[in-house]
Amino acid sequence: MLTLNQQDLAALSAKAACAPRLRANQNFHAQLEDPIQRLAIAMEPDTYVRPHRHDHSWEMLIALSGAFEVIVFDDAGVVQSRHRLGEDGAKVFEMPANTWHSVVSLLPGSVVFEVKHGPYLPLQEQNLAAWSPAEGSERVPAMLDFLRRAQPGQRFVG
Repeated sequence: MLTLNQQDLAALSAKAACAPRLRANQNFHAQLEDPIQRLAIAMEPDTYVRPHRHDHSWEMLIALSGAFEVIVFDDAGVVQSRHRLGEDGAKVFEMPANTWHSVVSLLPGSVVFEVKHGPYLPLQEQNLAAWSPAEGSERVPAMLDFLRRAQPGQRFVG
């Protein structure tokens, strides 16, 4: 049996706050090859989740603590919609396969639970948005600022 309680969420968030990428996860699936991937991900506000898609799976996000914005894009990088997750927003958000998206953490101590088809596959180049900066790029701060405020119809031009 696996469980997550408030103490576990706090410990995972503390780990994320000290991590270089400001993220930490706790897997619930036993192996990376498992057919369903289940994990809690602590994300601090300045973490950068590069816009991407999962071409092999839908993805479900469940807010466990804190708050997030899920930003959905079209193929050209134009914002299609924003979805508040947690803290007075939806508690569960599911998107179909091939949906370009990013997630912004809005509060310290935010944790989301992610469920999607496995096996775990590192994101391939074709599933990373070419119109978004790579992690470590000098354009990441501008992209993070865009992600925090972008409205439908807008596109990143950093």
